[in-house]
Amino acid sequence: MHYESNSWIWEGVYYYPHLFGGLMLTAALLGLSTSYFTGLGVPHLPFLWSDLGIFPKKTNGKKRIRVYMDGCFDLMHYGHANALRQAKALGDELVVGVVSDEEIVANKGPPVLSMEERLALVSGLKWVDEVIANAPYEITEKFMDTLFNEHKIDYIIHGDDPCLLPDGTDAYALAKKVGRYKQIKRTEGVSSTDIVGRILSYVRVPEVSQDHNGSLCGEPHKESQSKGAHVSQFLPTSRRIVQFSNGKGPAPNARVVYIDGAFDLFHAGHVEILKSARQLGDFLLVGIHTDQIVSEHRGNPNPIMHLHERSLSVLACRYVDEVIIGAPWEVTTDMITTFNISLVVHGTVAESNPLLTGENDPYKVPKSLGIFRLLESPKNITTSSLAQRIMANHEAYLKRNAKKAESEKKYYAQKKYVSGD
Repeated sequence: MHYESNSWIWEGVYYYPHLFGGLMLTAALLGLSTSYFTGLGVPHLPFLWSDLGIFPKKTNGKKRIRVYMDGCFDLMHYGHANALRQAKALGDELVVGVVSDEEIVANKGPPVLSMEERLALVSGLKWVDEVIANAPYEITEKFMDTLFNEHKIDYIIHGDDPCLLPDGTDAYALAKKVGRYKQIKRTEGVSSTDIVGRILSYVRVPEVSQDHNGSLCGEPHKESQSKGAHVSQFLPTSRRIVQFSNGKGPAPNARVVYIDGAFDLFHAGHVEILKSARQLGDFLLVGIHTDQIVSEHRGNPNPIMHLHERSLSVLACRYVDEVIIGAPWEVTTDMITTFNISLVVHGTVAESNPLLTGENDPYKVPKSLGIFRLLESPKNITTSSLAQRIMANHEAYLKRNAKKAESEKKYYAQKKYVSGD
């Protein structure tokens, strides 16, 4: 047991002089009599006094800091993941609020993903401890009281980019006013608006079509392509990859499970299949195909997100232990030996380019070794099905993006350097 230093003696003398003197005298007499007659001593005094509740025990564990961050998390990307990673670093436990569909419609426009899909994505991130569904867009006084009193939140977190309500006021004004607000650095180079823009740039192309699996095939709109308006601005660094990585390899006797794919527009279907794959072993290794491979097997304009963007999204998933950035199409004997792979899995829901015929089976080797397994995909979502949601309602999303583009332009015009991760 641990106690405060000997200052308890002087506190006892000062606050409880009579009681302290009586206890000292009693202890002395007990010590003398027991040691004389039986050779036994008495327990050390603080053990007795702590039971009486006179002096408090020393508490080594400090209070765990709980932080809250909210968002729409629509078309979730590595920028969202990095924001939540930074938020978690400001406390011990991260609680994430997922804004309701109704509030998104009122403040930003129609969401692409349902609440269920957005909850699956947020819950699947390695830095998230708790999730609050149907959170309000604005931090109102009532909701702030709920956060502080019911959820025991210490600080509310948001990025350095402004979050304005339709009337132009700051959605986090109250949190700032009471001194319970902390700011993180926005992740540059990506936003949901940017991703929607990349998809919309293909809508007006006559050659755009769907294959029997719903894959998006065609060429980029020439006007959009020439302006470069929707080319990824993300600049990958080794430090960012390290921040997202677990930094641990498999144990010597670990059962390594391997799954590969494009993982483009990382969605709830990806989270669920990765969860299923992880449950089959001790270590989940994920192969991320190169942009060239994805384009060859799915057709243009795939992939929508480039290799490093897709890799970070997968690395952020709590079920993933390691990724191969730029994995080959075929799973070879050398790969299986190098990574000590025990099982290779693939989901039942997949996309492909119907124009390709007579392809070699990429899983021929693991099948011949008896280590291949086809996993039933928990969800029927695909990258193309998400893109089709946007294209089917492209007028509404064009309007939404035009509005968001103005605020993005203003943000970058007034942007200043902000230190952080």
